[in-house]
Amino acid sequence: MSHAHPHAQGPPDVPGEPGDGRARRNLRDGSGGPEAERRSLRRLALSLSLTAAVMAIETVGGWLSGSLALLSDAAHMLTDAGALGLAVAAAYLATRPADDKRTYGFQRAEVLGAQLNVGALVVLSAWIAWEAVARLRHPGHPVDVRIMAAVAALGLAANLGILWFLHGERSLNARSAFLHVLSDTISSVAVLGGAGTMALRPDAGWVDPALSLGLAGLILFGALRLVLEITDILMESVPRHLDVAEVCRRMEETDGVVAVHDLHIWTISSNLYALSAHLVVRADAIGSNDAILTVVKSCLRQTYGIDHTTLQIESAEYDHRHDVHSH
Repeated sequence: MSHAHPHAQGPPDVPGEPGDGRARRNLRDGSGGPEAERRSLRRLALSLSLTAAVMAIETVGGWLSGSLALLSDAAHMLTDAGALGLAVAAAYLATRPADDKRTYGFQRAEVLGAQLNVGALVVLSAWIAWEAVARLRHPGHPVDVRIMAAVAALGLAANLGILWFLHGERSLNARSAFLHVLSDTISSVAVLGGAGTMALRPDAGWVDPALSLGLAGLILFGALRLVLEITDILMESVPRHLDVAEVCRRMEETDGVVAVHDLHIWTISSNLYALSAHLVVRADAIGSNDAILTVVKSCLRQTYGIDHTTLQIESAEYDHRHDVHSH
């Protein structure tokens, strides 16, 4: 039985890459390393601060203008702030080392945070929809379109800035926060357009609650997408970008390997994937276990981004069918 290096440490070097192979790859593709983690944390924290500030401004602006659409946008930004706050917390927890009780460290803290985020999204979308329907049934609520337009324009500018900060972030919570802010950017454009419509047509007061209903649907749609991604991780489903049959075929192409069985691939946290499998090798290749493991692990790491691997080598004569864990 061969295991990957302890999870608190990096994986073994890639053949042909002296030193820390993973660190060298991370420097080339910008996907990791302590400096990249600190830079990511700074971007998330700055985005959180800007989101919280604009959310407060939109809340005050919505109250002063009487615009439910603006208050809805502020509520949407509250979910953005929550998503960013969870992403910041998860990014910090992910830097904590593994221990004897949590051998993967705190990598899945982001999944727990994302679950809380989904709950907030559902509650807020329900409240916005309730208020919007009430206003549609009883029209005539006054709205100051000047304040509404000014605050919506400020929110749009802030959201564009936050999108720029978050572009390229890869963690689950950072990507969910990016989607939050992207949808909020669209909603800011809609609120700004609604203010323009009501300014040109004073009798179009229905536009404000109608926009709020649309925003509630947008929030709920984002929540459902996040639920599906969380469910896949908790069910230990194969990552969507990976094909089990192809991974198995690539492993079987390794010299000396005749078959692969008990293959499992799952997600630990964003961009952190694990794999376990049994490798059946020819009798004359049993003495080359280390070389086989090196080739297979290198292929999995470089081709599919799977760093955490547990591989068991068996001879072709070994009957694994009586193994309790075999499928």
